[in-house]
Amino acid sequence: MTTQAPPQIAQAEATQTGGMRNAGSPTPAVFPEPESMRPTIVGRDFVVSAGHPIVAQVMSEVMAQGGTAIDAGVVGGLLSNVVQVDMCNLGGVAPTLIRQAGDPTVHVLDGVGNWGANATLEEFLERHGGDMPLGSPPGVVPAAFDVWCTALSRFGTMRFADAVAPAIDAAKNGFVLDQRTAQALGILGNGFSAYPSSLEVYWPEGRKPCTGEILVQADLARTLERLAECDLGSRDEGIARARALFYEGELAQELIAFHQETGGWLTLEDMRAYRPEIGTAPQINFRGWQVSTPGIVGQGPVMLQALGILEEFALEDLPRGSADHLHVVGEALKQGFAERERYYADPSFAKVDIEKLLSEPHLAELRAQIDMGAALDGAAAQAQDGIGRFDTTYIAAADAAGNVFSSMPSDTIDGAPIAPGLGFFVSPRGVQSRLDPNHPACIAPGKRPRLTPAPAIAVNPATGEAMAIGCPGGDMIVQAMLQSVVDMFCYDMTPQQAVEAPRIATFSHPGSFYPHPSFPKRLAVEGRFAPEVLSSLSARGHVVHEWPAFEFDAGGVSIAGTRVLADGGMPRLVAAADPRRITYAAGR
Repeated sequence: MTTQAPPQIAQAEATQTGGMRNAGSPTPAVFPEPESMRPTIVGRDFVVSAGHPIVAQVMSEVMAQGGTAIDAGVVGGLLSNVVQVDMCNLGGVAPTLIRQAGDPTVHVLDGVGNWGANATLEEFLERHGGDMPLGSPPGVVPAAFDVWCTALSRFGTMRFADAVAPAIDAAKNGFVLDQRTAQALGILGNGFSAYPSSLEVYWPEGRKPCTGEILVQADLARTLERLAECDLGSRDEGIARARALFYEGELAQELIAFHQETGGWLTLEDMRAYRPEIGTAPQINFRGWQVSTPGIVGQGPVMLQALGILEEFALEDLPRGSADHLHVVGEALKQGFAERERYYADPSFAKVDIEKLLSEPHLAELRAQIDMGAALDGAAAQAQDGIGRFDTTYIAAADAAGNVFSSMPSDTIDGAPIAPGLGFFVSPRGVQSRLDPNHPACIAPGKRPRLTPAPAIAVNPATGEAMAIGCPGGDMIVQAMLQSVVDMFCYDMTPQQAVEAPRIATFSHPGSFYPHPSFPKRLAVEGRFAPEVLSSLSARGHVVHEWPAFEFDAGGVSIAGTRVLADGGMPRLVAAADPRRITYAAGR
């Protein structure tokens, strides 16, 4: 008996020619449109997501060769300090969260150094005429290198020389500049052109670099080689020797000599006295997930407080992208930023602790102030013009054993001059400190500036899911991250859908970077929301500022970890990368 094919299939088969399918086959009813611009990466053994494709590729190679997610994270951090010089630096900052396999604790390495012991606010104001100049004056102890050493020693398995080898190769032999990195080096040249030592490295031909050219950083390569040569004896001894060279030995002496010659406050004793803090990350519960960030030495708790506020709102009943949804998310973030301005500072100097800020009675007070029909004023009492934008990058890694690494290296090359012969600089992150003696984050001897970089790890104890989440972008960092969390946990988006979804941003607070610009009631809105939504937001008092679709300054969220992909299924490794930047995800 002959079975006749269904009419639509028979018609498609009849119109095929040359073995190729035409536009009518398969029909749109058979395969749905893609759920996102890029796929959510899924893996069996590991996944990564990083701020640069080269970093993601090398991190994948580390784990393919048997390294853990923590090993890969350290390799990625050191490599980022070479191939993402527009976003981070070996002498910069690197707040980091680590969740080790078999340990439910989310460990935090604060990753930010302190002001020198001689840097009083009064003397700083006098020396600089009440200004906060860029360059060496806002320098604080470099912390990123200590993070790489500490993470590797305490949580990793690789030897230091092996971990730094890809960074040495990229610095010594160079790497090809992609279009966006070449553009960034051109743009940042407006700042580092004031530093001859930096111009020599990043504009070696005396002009903006071009796409496709190879950037070699010979001095940085020699520095990394000197550090690698310290790797003698046991694994821990090798790491300790490298750290000692950086913070106590000849490298420290050379770095501080140049730093002081160019107006910096740090001394060799400040470098030698630096001791990082390792603790348990604060967390908030949101929709059954425990979300962790670093503490109030940075702005991470803005995200935690906003999530705590939103926990009692029925977001699932508000259509995603509606005016009600955007309003309540923006207002919760606005409350978090107001808290940042009132309280956040180096915990050794702060008057309020994180436990109180995350307590339900306190969050309930903040929640009660939100009016669904009217925008709050926020922390911006008056408009303050100025350009205070700096940037950062992000690294995420997870493996099948359960290790999760989440780190946010930072400090852009237009912030301070490169030390000749060394190839890196002293972190200029002091620009995030305040010159107001009444502000909690004001300058003080030995005090750490309040950071914008704030990586996160979200864990669902009921399902075993755990995800690293992060984003570059100054004050946008926690805003983009929070919206991706809400999109995944309230609107059931895939990780990749969540990082691609259109965003808003509140700027109704003083910016984190000097001169701390602010725009009362401003709500930036990406260009993929309906016009009537913008009209409704304006009617509630928001000063709507329209961004184009996929705005660069809306951040670049990366995600790597485990997620249940179907009802009743087991958590599987997943990764996502935001197309707004050159972030890239990979896995196996």
